[in-house]
Amino acid sequence: MAVPERPRRFSYRERPFDLRATAVFFILSALILVLVGLLARAAVDAAERRPAWVVILALGGVACALVWRRNRRRMSVSRIARRTTEALEEATATALDVLEEDDAHDGGSRVLPAGGDGRAALEGGLGEERTLVLDYAALSADGFEQAVADLCARDGCTQVQVVGGAGDLGADVVAWAPDGRRVVIQCKRYGDDNKVGSQELQRFGGTCYTVHEADVAVVVTTSDFTAPAEEYAEQCGIVCVNHEALRAWSDGLVAGPWAAVPDGGAGECV
Repeated sequence: MAVPERPRRFSYRERPFDLRATAVFFILSALILVLVGLLARAAVDAAERRPAWVVILALGGVACALVWRRNRRRMSVSRIARRTTEALEEATATALDVLEEDDAHDGGSRVLPAGGDGRAALEGGLGEERTLVLDYAALSADGFEQAVADLCARDGCTQVQVVGGAGDLGADVVAWAPDGRRVVIQCKRYGDDNKVGSQELQRFGGTCYTVHEADVAVVVTTSDFTAPAEEYAEQCGIVCVNHEALRAWSDGLVAGPWAAVPDGGAGECV
């Protein structure tokens, strides 16, 4: 009588420890972590210097996620690298096209948002020269005084000094004009709704000539002057430079404010 053969039972055997495979695993893990860290650092730097690259990295990440989801069961390292590269190239081309369209629509130039020091880049259109300008209203009080001093030095003044601070008695910038006259400037960084009044002009008028021995007294503001302030300035020979005149001076369209006062004459509002 034949005895039926019992099915064999396979006992579970644990996979033996493989030192080489374990070392390769940890090495690959470390490389992946380093790569992720470098990509994160590059993303932060790109976001600070050029926000447009944030869009590129985001599109690349979305593309990688879609590729991984579609082929997670049968993906290989080479396929991931190839498809990620293609997605990044496509995202880069798209972002560059968007930037070129923005420049073309600007029709010439545009002012970028000012940074912490109030500096902003005035960018020309494609192929045009790009020039650095200042957003004076965005500067700090000390930065505005330094910017005015830089304008004086640019237009030929010598011994230009920023002397503003506690106890300055109204003088913020002192310089010698190209013709040898002593120029004393008071800087008023005000908002558009805050005009320089006659009382402020009177306080400056009481010290600019007698204390600071000015040959040319100037008040420069990012705002404007009230009518009584302009009348007082005309009587005392103080040159008033409002925001429009400041921009014209900065752009090189007019001479420095000391040119408004003839040698030995009285000043006038500009």
